[in-house]
Amino acid sequence: MSIYLIIGANRGIGLELVRQLKERGEDVIATCRSSSPELDALSVRVESNIDISSGDSVIKLRDNLKDTKVDVLIHNAGIAELNSLSNLDPQSILHQFEVNALSPLCCVQTMLSHLSQSAKIALISSRMGSIEDNTSGGSYGYRMSKVALCMAGKSLAVDLKPNGIAVGILHPGLVSTRMTGFTSNGIKPKESVKGLIQRIDELTLENTGTFWHSNGEILPW
Repeated sequence: MSIYLIIGANRGIGLELVRQLKERGEDVIATCRSSSPELDALSVRVESNIDISSGDSVIKLRDNLKDTKVDVLIHNAGIAELNSLSNLDPQSILHQFEVNALSPLCCVQTMLSHLSQSAKIALISSRMGSIEDNTSGGSYGYRMSKVALCMAGKSLAVDLKPNGIAVGILHPGLVSTRMTGFTSNGIKPKESVKGLIQRIDELTLENTGTFWHSNGEILPW
């Protein structure tokens, strides 16, 4: 049994990560700004009132963990806001950078003292953070923030490898959740999370820093 810390876990992909990991016997700590009946029903440790864009909030989480050593840190929290070329909103773009890229990096840095030896870090990014794969344009804030997250993950992989910590950068697929408006074109969270967990299980110091699709495909930068 390993200890998993899931950042952003009250619904969607995060909630399903909690569910599947608990079902296979892992020790799960779930964080969120506010819990949900679905999360509470899973009977795992929930750290609520955690806002990843607040440094004080992340420090509170670190202090609440006390002597707990985390084996796998999964950073799932993120936002998506519409920014087309004809409707640019600089403040929205900056906010997405803060939540999707800067906050995960700062959270990892804050939590380093609570990572076990040979720990793993999984950053939930997006295929929309691939420059080569961008054939449809638009979504300026979301795309730009996810590119930044991918770069942060790659640098973390290099910097933390000497410490025995592996970093995976993961695309969950197009998933039917509230963030995607429950798109009919998406896969179910159950299918996505099954692949994400498999990618995390296979994460090693040999493949650290890789940008993976949940189905196992290596994505281009």
